[in-house]
Amino acid sequence: MKIIFLSKTQIKILLIGGAFILAALLVYGIWGGKQTAVIADPIRQGANHEKVVAITINVDWGEDIVPDMLAVLKDKEVKATFFVTGRFGEKFPEIVKAISDAGHEIGNHGYAHPHHDQISLAENLQDIEKGQQILSAITGTKPTLLAPAYGECGENLLKAAEENGSKVILWTLDTIDWQTPPPDKATLIDRVAGEKLVNGAILLMHPKEHTLNALPDIIDTIRAKGYAFKTVSEIL
Repeated sequence: MKIIFLSKTQIKILLIGGAFILAALLVYGIWGGKQTAVIADPIRQGANHEKVVAITINVDWGEDIVPDMLAVLKDKEVKATFFVTGRFGEKFPEIVKAISDAGHEIGNHGYAHPHHDQISLAENLQDIEKGQQILSAITGTKPTLLAPAYGECGENLLKAAEENGSKVILWTLDTIDWQTPPPDKATLIDRVAGEKLVNGAILLMHPKEHTLNALPDIIDTIRAKGYAFKTVSEIL
């Protein structure tokens, strides 16, 4: 048997080469002949190159409040993004149509507002697709933005959204307007229009009466800081 002796330089070259090969395998996910899919992260903020923000309103209830929010947005000449559940669309298709007809963006909030981290990949996909189909039938446009209920975006939800072709949207600043007792107007304004406001911010709110009452002042405060309002799609 012939024994081959390598110099220190040759050993060093082999080690470096092996390290590069291992890194390439890890980067491209080709380990044991399997390719690893890359799942997109949730989007929490839009592009930051200009002073624009997006108001998002998650709708699973509030049929008595949404029309008045639309009136405020019309008066203030603001276009928002409404993330609507399929079950809300089934109950109140005329409200969803009114949102769309007013020029606002309709996003998908799933169908039944489940805890996404507690259901399977297949159940997440079913919820996303059912909500999408209902909203498409009402508006004539297929929503491709998804705001998961409760902001839950574990692996099953993210994989389902990827398979569906939807972008997962969260938020930059949250009114937390669902709290009990409800936050006062000054608190709501500060949470989304205060010192933490940044370019490309996505602002989250819901159709609550106290949010409706604060909405004109929220818009005026943000405008006074030099920001313009766009839909989520427009600021991405």
